Amino acid sequence: MRQVRIEADFEAWRDAARSLLAANVRPEQVTFVEGGLENALLPNLLGDAAIDSPASSAARVPRDFLTLAQIVACHTEADRWDVLYRALWRLTHDEPNLLRIAVDDDVRRLQEMEKQVRFDGHKMKAFVRFRRLVEADGGECYIAYHRSAYRVLKATAPFFVRRFGVMRWSVLTQFDSAHWDGKELTFGPGVDRCAAPTDDALEEMWRIYYASTFNPNRIKLSAMRKEMPRKYWSTMPETQLIPDLLADAPRRAKEMVARHSDRLEGARAYFPTGATITLQQLRDAAQTCRGCDLCDIATQTVFGEGPVDARIVFVGEQPGDQEDLSGRPFVGPAGQVFDQTLAGIGLPRDQVYVTNAVKHFRFEMRGKKRIHQRASARQIDACRPWVEQELTIIKPPVLVLLGSTAAQSLIGRHFKITRDRGRPFQSDWSPWTIATFHPSALLRIPDDQRRAEAQRQFEADLRRAAEEVRRIPVAASAARVLP
Repeated sequence: MRQVRIEADFEAWRDAARSLLAANVRPEQVTFVEGGLENALLPNLLGDAAIDSPASSAARVPRDFLTLAQIVACHTEADRWDVLYRALWRLTHDEPNLLRIAVDDDVRRLQEMEKQVRFDGHKMKAFVRFRRLVEADGGECYIAYHRSAYRVLKATAPFFVRRFGVMRWSVLTQFDSAHWDGKELTFGPGVDRCAAPTDDALEEMWRIYYASTFNPNRIKLSAMRKEMPRKYWSTMPETQLIPDLLADAPRRAKEMVARHSDRLEGARAYFPTGATITLQQLRDAAQTCRGCDLCDIATQTVFGEGPVDARIVFVGEQPGDQEDLSGRPFVGPAGQVFDQTLAGIGLPRDQVYVTNAVKHFRFEMRGKKRIHQRASARQIDACRPWVEQELTIIKPPVLVLLGSTAAQSLIGRHFKITRDRGRPFQSDWSPWTIATFHPSALLRIPDDQRRAEAQRQFEADLRRAAEEVRRIPVAASAARVLP
């Protein structure tokens, strides 16, 4: 076996590999060694074969392999060049679909190295911290040192140009360095950690920012160590605060609870008093609910409506824009789909009770439009007592949950619409319960065929619920409709 000595970069390996392919040199006949003069032993190995032979450019390889090779070239494993050449040889010699064979040893090895390099590049983007230096002429430049695991700086440096293009900076690693003067990106040799500055006024800014965003109620040490390994801490000023922040977390968590104690009870703190609560009393009380922060942005509480003794109850997710303005549930575009489906299966709207798991509209402003936002877990938990009490009063023999928010609010967060849709079961709130799509979900499906199929499934679920209702004897007294 002969050696080919190359520089540690993709271009040097690519040029050597092209020549080796042209000379029909098999992978087991050659090994790549880093350092020294590029391709120093290549003429001896190839003999009379010309290095710049036209045949050297004739080989065709998939674009995916070139992308993979450029990433793997940033790795530091000494045999990565040999593995790449072996894969290249196989791709050009009767195995054109090699990269699709996930269980192949060479493919698995290359993919694992690619994954490690991509991860290291991600960490460089996240953990580089610049220090400000004032030069003799009063100008400013910014220096950062980052201990990377692999040679990812050249591939990652354009990110810093885009992000910090208005300032002059250098990023130093043990392998190489990148320099941006505001116009041109250049690269130089690597340096030791001692060559980079260790402190400046920006250090305190990083620490203040990190401390202000540290949430004492969401401490997951294993996740933190995985996302921010200790090997990066020496160049990150905010990590000096972590021991003190962890020690102080219990006290801060108690303070946060105390500050929000007026809303911790959620809706139940606003329930009417008395041994027996009527639906009308419940509706009146809900108008003053401040159990979560949605009361501060919504126009009004949107309570349920329909017969008090309804034999079927539909629970949706939350009011939309038109519901928030009118104070009635299911009157917007989703409500129109709902009403049309009810009419199609012969179930009059005035014979059903319709409500939502969350009673206030959550939205964000985009220009002049209010765009629906999914309620948070905290907001859903705070509002749950209202819908639970509605179901306790009505005691519906049939309950239909529309959408994942409604289903998870009343059944549990383990419940998945995609998995459990259309399957009747007995719940704490009704002997016959079923979950299906929310009608607004149908409106969001862009593909006509998929939307038609989802509409068919939605209608079939409601039809099944309607058939179950018809098996239940109608009460002798007339339905009492909640105004």
